[in-house]
Amino acid sequence: MGSVKAVAVIAGNANVRGSLHFIQDPAGSTHVKGRITGLTPGLHGFHIHALGDTTNGCMSTGPHFNPLKKDHGAPTDKERHAGDLGNIVAGPDGVAEVSIKDMQISLSGQHSILGRAVVVHADPDDLGRGMVFSILIQNQSESFETFVLEVY
Repeated sequence: MGSVKAVAVIAGNANVRGSLHFIQDPAGSTHVKGRITGLTPGLHGFHIHALGDTTNGCMSTGPHFNPLKKDHGAPTDKERHAGDLGNIVAGPDGVAEVSIKDMQISLSGQHSILGRAVVVHADPDDLGRGMVFSILIQNQSESFETFVLEVY
């Protein structure tokens, strides 16, 4: 079987625009590559959320995608939600060039991320290293952008 591919087109709040391409290779790793413009400079939490429902923006996308009921963490942690993709960095021009290779997100099978929302948060993610309260509640601030992942 060859690579499985999907795309998320970003066209939502304010001037935030872009696209993300997801390519899962036969060995199982998924490469997320793309460009997002219109962000405020700095770090932004970047996650796959459980639901693809964007009828109420990010408020209707549910929690981070977490089919194995793990604790919140960084992309390099063994213990983390499947949807924990860390932070992306927007430069002074508001552009984030995204290039992430991940072994926990899949474009096929029981725990596929297809049809789920991809969320770019206004603030940085604490990568599970914040206070216990923030880990339990997942106290994320307002999100900039939500978009649903689709096969292409």
